[in-house]
Amino acid sequence: MRPMLLAAATSILALAAACGANGEPGTPGPQQAGASVETRPANAPDQRPAFANQTRAPGVTTERALTHTVVASGLVQPWGLAMLPDGRWLVTELQGRMRIVTADGQVGEPIAGLPAVDARGQGGLLDVVVGPTFARDRMIYWSYAEPRDGGNATSVARGALSADGTRVEGVEVIFRALPVYDGTMHFGSSLAFDPAGHLFITLGDRSDAPMRPQAQQLDSHMGKIIRINADGSVPADNPFVGREGALPEIWSVGHRNVQGVAIQPGTGAAWTVEHGTRGGDEVNQVQAGRNYGWPEVTYGIEYRGGPINDGITAREGIEQPVYYWDPSIAPGDQVFYDGAMFPEWQGDLLVAALKDKHIARLVIEDGRVVGEERLLVDLGERVRDIAVAPDGAVWAITDEDDGKLVRLALR
Repeated sequence: MRPMLLAAATSILALAAACGANGEPGTPGPQQAGASVETRPANAPDQRPAFANQTRAPGVTTERALTHTVVASGLVQPWGLAMLPDGRWLVTELQGRMRIVTADGQVGEPIAGLPAVDARGQGGLLDVVVGPTFARDRMIYWSYAEPRDGGNATSVARGALSADGTRVEGVEVIFRALPVYDGTMHFGSSLAFDPAGHLFITLGDRSDAPMRPQAQQLDSHMGKIIRINADGSVPADNPFVGREGALPEIWSVGHRNVQGVAIQPGTGAAWTVEHGTRGGDEVNQVQAGRNYGWPEVTYGIEYRGGPINDGITAREGIEQPVYYWDPSIAPGDQVFYDGAMFPEWQGDLLVAALKDKHIARLVIEDGRVVGEERLLVDLGERVRDIAVAPDGAVWAITDEDDGKLVRLALR
């Protein structure tokens, strides 16, 4: 077993310590909306949102004191986080290792049997999810940058986790993105099962200028959201099934680098979050066959400065993001809050922020964002993935050379 740190340091977030209406500490109270939590100037100040609160929504505050606990450390660039039914965590590390971490911080040895990954740049072992039939077949699913002839591309594999958790067996690749490209950027890739058992896979555009246009092409998986069945077959109701020249796995088009997907409780809708350039990080509710714009329509500017495609932010036939950030927060994965510990968060979207080192809590009402809060700011580390435990506590991993597994809960 590798060394770990258990609850070595806990710190109370400077969010609030207010009492509820009955004067007892810890009683939920109303969330007061105020000025936006974002105070930096926009990279594209002349761009305007398409509707109210599409960006810089009013700031809100959780009126109860929170604390975070570092449960485990010593993880090397952890990327994906998924809870097993027994309360242990599957954690991936970018260089190609997957481990089991217990709820009290014991970090296991790497799980054997995973295929080789191309661990360069943003590539490597990416997300992991527990299959919907795990109780019957112990199947887990993971995405990774797969080395191939001529380069690499994102792939998704599945295998049965052995009873002792030391290896995966019967590994099969159920999806391979095309085309192959010799690059190290924008692989995506997050995974989520919807209530019907469809697997959503998020992909990037591979970043380089020659690859960007493929986000709009139906003969390429680049810059797309993919929807398949658990065995890799294509659902008959996918929007491009039967269309000549179109890849049938495609669910939606026009994405840049999507590293987060979450299924909304109650609706079963898939929501994604993707990296923009300098500005233009987007939250989208991705619908069948819709076009989300990249690189023809987007918020933000080029990394080198200057507008993207003349700075166009809206066009007929292009979907608007539910929310965007300018400047960028560099979003990782996301999850809808569904738990008892924070009833005032119910249905809110929690988004991991890498560059800005926090968790963004977006208050969602009728499909729109009406408030934003920044959590875990005092940890000071790049938050990569988030999950909600059965008790309602929020767990996260940090994308660092000394990566941490952290639990956020009531004080």
